[in-house]
Amino acid sequence: MIANHLKLDLIRNIFLQWHGSKADFIQKLPQTASYREYYRISFKDQTVIGVFNEDLKENEAFISFSNTFDKLNLNVPKVLYTDLDNSAYLLNDLGDTNLYSLIYENKYDYNSSPELIALYKKALFQLQKFQIVADKQIDYNYCYPRAKFDRQSILWDLNYFKYDFLKLGRIGFDEQLLENDFQKFSEFVASVKTDYFLYRDFQSRNIMVKDNEIYFIDYQGGRKGSLQYDVASLLYDAKAEIPNPVREELLNYYLDKLESDYGLSRTEFMKSYYAFVLIRIMQAMGAYGFRGLFEKKVHLIKSILPARKNLKYLLENGKLDFDIPHLHEVFENIISSDEFNIYEDKILPNEKLSVTITSFSYKREIPIDLADNGGGYVFDCRGLNNPGRLLDFKLLNGRNTEVINFLKTNSKVDYYMSHIYPLVDSTIETYLKRGFKNLMINFGCTGGQHRSVYCADEMFKYLKNKYDINVFLSHIEQGIKEEVIK
Repeated sequence: MIANHLKLDLIRNIFLQWHGSKADFIQKLPQTASYREYYRISFKDQTVIGVFNEDLKENEAFISFSNTFDKLNLNVPKVLYTDLDNSAYLLNDLGDTNLYSLIYENKYDYNSSPELIALYKKALFQLQKFQIVADKQIDYNYCYPRAKFDRQSILWDLNYFKYDFLKLGRIGFDEQLLENDFQKFSEFVASVKTDYFLYRDFQSRNIMVKDNEIYFIDYQGGRKGSLQYDVASLLYDAKAEIPNPVREELLNYYLDKLESDYGLSRTEFMKSYYAFVLIRIMQAMGAYGFRGLFEKKVHLIKSILPARKNLKYLLENGKLDFDIPHLHEVFENIISSDEFNIYEDKILPNEKLSVTITSFSYKREIPIDLADNGGGYVFDCRGLNNPGRLLDFKLLNGRNTEVINFLKTNSKVDYYMSHIYPLVDSTIETYLKRGFKNLMINFGCTGGQHRSVYCADEMFKYLKNKYDINVFLSHIEQGIKEEVIK
């Protein structure tokens, strides 16, 4: 691993080599879902983007594809300078606004935001040029890790879903039955024609908007593949939450253009379309598990619930008419699971400070701060005497009178809490003065059943009675939630 200051020196040096003078200012941009690092370089009222990425093959693919797309007048970043020996290159700056940020600004209101639908249609129109026109010019030797979205690639995505979403999300399945369905499903998907360029990650965050024109990024994973995959990626992009009628309008727009401009059959396209919708959802869920649940990328964690909603829509509307019975059971388990309910966004009628209090088990992990503030307080209750060691209390929790009496008489729980209240008070009072909106307070013990439950309850009572704030309580192991919205 290269130290951050050395990366900055490298970006500074390649800019000097390209421009012939020093940059005025270099700002590291927030990390995205990838491992690439981006820097905005300012000079003489202009900016360019420096990229550092240690994956040489990925760099080579991106630069080769970019040069090809640019020659075809497709709107992609221009490669200004490369130093692949040092894992870096320069691009023109497309700004910070992407299609998803506009969706978010418009509060996902597609019906009263015709500009969003117009941008989607522009994207789908350009997508066909990537898929069909650019396909003839691309050097697929640069593709990484495979040159075609073949059965091997499909099985990789399915196993990504199995190991990084189902296991991390604690969704039960039968290993052999699931494998049987994977084999059948991968054979079907792999049988679809793969004579086109597959963008691979064609979704709202990878479509930049500048001066009402759209530009495309993050296509380095492209390869030979089927038309359906990228359409599915865009229209079933979980965080975009496209309403189903709008999805149908956009899909019909794409199919009309496919027939009129390229003479390709919409009937043939639709025969396998929902199979690709499904495999894209499963691939994305694998990413939400690994990059979200495991690596704690909050925006990916928050994609789980809308992805689950998409699955539910497909099942309830008969879109998944494939012979994959155990997968259907697994999907039903995902939809009915309470495991992901803690990630629901809270819709508040006010702008007051919101404090989230949880009890949790250290056998799992410390709860994730979904406000993306980096957490808050974590208090370890395992230093208190554990009533869970006594048979009489095994089936009880920290809300039962017997457990409460034990904690008060056989543990220093009141003394423990008396030291926590002033700490929390100090933070809340500062947050109120500075206008901060979110704070998280976590209480953990061995099983998340007795000590942490009692302490979280006490903190909930204390805060709701003392401050004019929103307070949310979640006992994770018990699936209990309470809230006070002021």
